[in-house]
Amino acid sequence: MSLWQLPISEGAVPIAVYALALVLLVVLLVRRWRRRAVLWAGVGAVIGGAVGVTAWIVLNATDVFGAPLPTDVLLIVGGALAATGFALGAMVGARLWRRIVSIVAAVVFLLSGALGVNAVFGLDPTLGSLFGITDAPSVALPTATATSTAPAAPLYETWTPPAGMPAVGSRGSQVIPATASGFDARPAGIYLPPAALVSDAPALPLVIMMMGYPGNPDPTIISNVLDAFAAKHDGLAPIVIVADQIGASGNDPACADSTVYGKARTYVTQDVVDWAKKNLNIIDDPAYWTIAGYSNGGGCAIAYGAEYPQMWKNIIDVSGEEFPGSEHVDDVVANIYGGDTAKFEASKPVNVMAAAPAGTYKGMTAVFTAGSEDPGFSAAADAVSAAATSAGMAVTRYEVPGQGHTGDVVGLGLTEGFTVLYPVLGLAAP
Repeated sequence: MSLWQLPISEGAVPIAVYALALVLLVVLLVRRWRRRAVLWAGVGAVIGGAVGVTAWIVLNATDVFGAPLPTDVLLIVGGALAATGFALGAMVGARLWRRIVSIVAAVVFLLSGALGVNAVFGLDPTLGSLFGITDAPSVALPTATATSTAPAAPLYETWTPPAGMPAVGSRGSQVIPATASGFDARPAGIYLPPAALVSDAPALPLVIMMMGYPGNPDPTIISNVLDAFAAKHDGLAPIVIVADQIGASGNDPACADSTVYGKARTYVTQDVVDWAKKNLNIIDDPAYWTIAGYSNGGGCAIAYGAEYPQMWKNIIDVSGEEFPGSEHVDDVVANIYGGDTAKFEASKPVNVMAAAPAGTYKGMTAVFTAGSEDPGFSAAADAVSAAATSAGMAVTRYEVPGQGHTGDVVGLGLTEGFTVLYPVLGLAAP
């Protein structure tokens, strides 16, 4: 495992950093304090905490992240910066070795704060994903034997797991050539469930998943969710591609094709789809295909689901935008739609579904989830799920209790989505 694959959202690394931070704080506190040192350390702590609180207030007021930052972030950032200020202030009047400890402690306090915030958001499980570096090993792909027709009977009825089947699936990455789009995409995340890793494996359903913005095509969260499902269903789960709808430049293409940000739509709906058919052991039938996404990716999921109902009959939209580009409308209209407001309005999923002929979405299943403490994205889920219901989809709208826009809301939303879809995909009894 390379350094970039080091897990940082949970496990040994954050625990070690938090423990070291606590030890260093104790070392700083246990000393013979002079009044001048107490004053500087106290002022440093107050200034550091104030900077953290101010940053939290400003970021929420300006809606930089498109959703309110949780209170946990305030406590972690405020505490880390207060501790850092305390450490720097404690250098006054201290011996040389204590000054060195103070500098080391300040760095460790900042690092522990960064790890704590990352744990709250839960979206960067590895060091590489935190810095946008994709260094996951290339996952070995079994021989593709895609079938153009649905199985004669649901897989849960016909599948018997062989002895020696792995307990969990395999995840990694694959470079998907941008043959049709020319889009500068990062390597896609891939998840192969246990049933895909045995000899004579069955063709399985396919999920194309997209993560948020900014974010990485990391398969960790969805693979953890599906490993849990596979454990209860004889190793059966969909094969997953976590596609990069953002691109290496880090701009937001708003799920569309444009000369400014590249052909993100063509990349996902043509390049990724064509690659899946040629390289994965999947059921090549739209009834067994799911387009899914979180936040920015959720907006793309419902946009692509609404525009290409012949391609996939299932949608999972976790805390998705009401429409792609909802957080920076003026930029999207200008740079992606050439200033054509009418074209932009027509691209919104609710309008695409409303304009579609009757029966267009017959047989489609859609699941929309959002955190109960995420009012903006909950309102978006309400609006889009209502439009999908009116258009004829079988819709589930789920409010994830006690969750905001980040952290466990992603895994819990996907869990609800696959709870609904497992029987639809033939992976579990109705």
